[in-house]
Amino acid sequence: MTDLSRFPIVRQRPPQFPDRIQLYSLPTPNGVKVSIMLEETGLPYEPHLVSFDKQEQLSPEFLALNPNNKIPAIIDPHGPNGEPLALFESGAILLYLADKAGTLMPKDPAARYEAIQWLMFQMSAVGPMFGQLGFFHKFAGKDIEDKRPRDRYVAESKRLLGVLDQRLSGRQWIMGDEYSVVDIATFPWVRNLVGFYGAGELVEIERFPEVARVLQSFVARPAVARGLDIPKRP
Repeated sequence: MTDLSRFPIVRQRPPQFPDRIQLYSLPTPNGVKVSIMLEETGLPYEPHLVSFDKQEQLSPEFLALNPNNKIPAIIDPHGPNGEPLALFESGAILLYLADKAGTLMPKDPAARYEAIQWLMFQMSAVGPMFGQLGFFHKFAGKDIEDKRPRDRYVAESKRLLGVLDQRLSGRQWIMGDEYSVVDIATFPWVRNLVGFYGAGELVEIERFPEVARVLQSFVARPAVARGLDIPKRP
């Protein structure tokens, strides 16, 4: 059995299955990227809910795992060279799991870098912009009388949806015929934008039929349906 005792989070939350990947997360757009990836690959894992309501992300044990106090984070007891590996940042975790499972990333080197390019597009643009729009539309920002901040993120979200819509024209998925980590990273955010944030009308989602088409294909996947609810909230 692998010894994970050097990780404080494991001493705080003893795993039932220490030989499995330990996932520390919440079912948010960033969190479900990794649970969906794990469900798609079939890699054995054990999920742990990190409650932001209880500020568990600020505990010394979690900060030892991710000093940026964000989810998701993982510990792989069977990392490179057989040694345990802890990782945070959803994009890095997706790339690691794709390499570990040998799937959901193009094998051709040029296509691999193209996929990484679109993954960085999600990480640097889609996630942050959709998240800010959600804040100003659904949460505290909706009480701000000046709507210029919200409108800034509406305009940028529309622009990004246009980029994505153009990319998907004539393609089944972002990278072409093959479903990949890029779709797993991107479409939880699209789903959240038009669903949880309720911003579909605001961004005129009907103007982006290719995005809507692929979102429908994405949520219809059994592994996606499972991963969207992991870890389960109490």
